[in-house]
Amino acid sequence: MVEITAFDEFNDPGKPRRVMKYVLIGCSEGSVTVVSDENEFQIKSHQVFTVTSGQIHYFKKIKGAKGFILEFTLDFFSKNDKDIELIFHNGLFCHFTINEVIPVPKYSAIEAQFKLIRKELVQRPYQYLISIHSRIELILVEINRAKIQRGDEIYKPDALFLRFLELVRANFENNYSVRHFAGLLSTTETRLNEQAKQHAGKTAQNVIYGLIVSEAKRLLTYHNLSVKEVAHQLGFNDPFYFSNFFKKHTGLSPKTYQSRFAL
Repeated sequence: MVEITAFDEFNDPGKPRRVMKYVLIGCSEGSVTVVSDENEFQIKSHQVFTVTSGQIHYFKKIKGAKGFILEFTLDFFSKNDKDIELIFHNGLFCHFTINEVIPVPKYSAIEAQFKLIRKELVQRPYQYLISIHSRIELILVEINRAKIQRGDEIYKPDALFLRFLELVRANFENNYSVRHFAGLLSTTETRLNEQAKQHAGKTAQNVIYGLIVSEAKRLLTYHNLSVKEVAHQLGFNDPFYFSNFFKKHTGLSPKTYQSRFAL
């Protein structure tokens, strides 16, 4: 559900990893270099970096730096719609393979919460999970304040759209239609399209396509799967159709993409 690890305790940092948790990396001293999906980022002292659940990431440089890696599942943190919205407030965690390094002027406040969460997990006092939930809230609020302070626009996502994104990501192999997702969410296609236009500037179907392309890139790059295997995992019965779909959205065939970027 939730765990926290100091940089110097992190095992095999150079190995690409994928966890179905939201990952928050905070650097207190030195700097670390993180690769998330296809992009490389340097996180310096008093900066944080977020990795959305399901994104593949690894450290290229971590030795000598100090900080913490906090991980928590959606089920643990999201007790209601407000919790879901807080995770994604101001694009803090993003499902569209967009990551950012965020400087936090009051980093000491975040580091204090990291240490208290660590203490709670070790000692497990009465209602420690409630305490940890509250401390994660404080961390996210402090990061959002830092983003607003530097001039970011306030972005308030709707929990319905975020549940839609999570549901799509959990059902790639089923190749569900927008109508089917709407039914699962007890809403309408029109409502999902309105939400997609508002939050992503595209239709709900194109949001689904974007998530499929991102997942295909991860499978081709890090999992050493054949094009046929990737197509099957993403709900395509015809590998040829998948190849055309992928090339349409990326400009490269799956085999070409894999030959260029696979580790």
